[in-house]
Amino acid sequence: MFGIFKKKKKEEPQNLENSDLPKEKTDIIPHEREQDVVVDAGIEQEVKVEEDISTKSFFTRALEKTVDNFKSIVPQRKEKIEFDTIEELLIEADMEYEIIEKAMDGLPNLITRDQLRHRLVMLFEHAPDIDTSSLPRPFIELIIGVNGAGKTTTIAKLAHMYKENGNSVILGAGDTFRAAAIEQLTKWSQKLEVPIIKTKQGHDPSAVAYDTITSAVAKNIDHAIIDTAGRLQTQVGLANELKKIVKVCGKACTGAPHQKLMILDGTQGNTAIAQARAFNEMVGIDGIIVTKLDGTAKGGALFSISNQLELPIFYIGIGEKATDLISFSPDEFVDSLLDGIYK
Repeated sequence: MFGIFKKKKKEEPQNLENSDLPKEKTDIIPHEREQDVVVDAGIEQEVKVEEDISTKSFFTRALEKTVDNFKSIVPQRKEKIEFDTIEELLIEADMEYEIIEKAMDGLPNLITRDQLRHRLVMLFEHAPDIDTSSLPRPFIELIIGVNGAGKTTTIAKLAHMYKENGNSVILGAGDTFRAAAIEQLTKWSQKLEVPIIKTKQGHDPSAVAYDTITSAVAKNIDHAIIDTAGRLQTQVGLANELKKIVKVCGKACTGAPHQKLMILDGTQGNTAIAQARAFNEMVGIDGIIVTKLDGTAKGGALFSISNQLELPIFYIGIGEKATDLISFSPDEFVDSLLDGIYK
């Protein structure tokens, strides 16, 4: 669908003439093959392209703790399960009671798998469909989230996925608040062999965003993924900075950013909803990526996230490997939950 990015010589950053645009100098680093890269403990020492695992297997791994928690309530799988027991299971999975009532309304005392499956899948149906058949080029994504949600690792997973699909990628190290964030994303760019735009800690992140986009346009790159500083929705200064980055993206390329993706930590359960709602009101979130789902028994929170925010869940991530990301499927997600309690 898209052309492959060809490596070019290192270029000097552009001089931005518009006084409304950021003036910071950024570094444009083409990817280089490195034999001895020291990688942080949180990053896999070697990015391997593993054999594809089935979607079902991935969701089973992601929901393992949630399903294991069900066994204290339903030790043996059944063909029909009591209404009150289903209600208890969904509460245990951190699904909000208002959503549970909506899903369970009108169901009989003994509930079959098909009856419950239909209701649970329907909880995701109100989220808007996103047409990905004709993406603009470059396709510019802004990654947003609080500290510790897994933004940097998720960016690496997205870049790996795009490369595997035959597309070219450039990264923007827009989290200039933390030197470690710039360093970590740089190491990922080396491992994945993709170029990166970066600057020094404390410099203007909107300059990074601008130069990332203009470089992607000049080099005809398919995907530009821009990191942002982890922030709480209550931090006014960082909120204003995020709005500025969004505005500058639009100056660099009309319509950019094309997607603003919110990274939510799956271990936070329903507490993540308030964060996402605040960021959505602030800059308008286009979709959600849920991380660390395998580290929690709160898998039911995804129903609340989708239903209350009315935003699509694009991907879920588990683990630290570049391959540990998969497109979200409501059907496979619900089936993996019900496999633990129904025959």
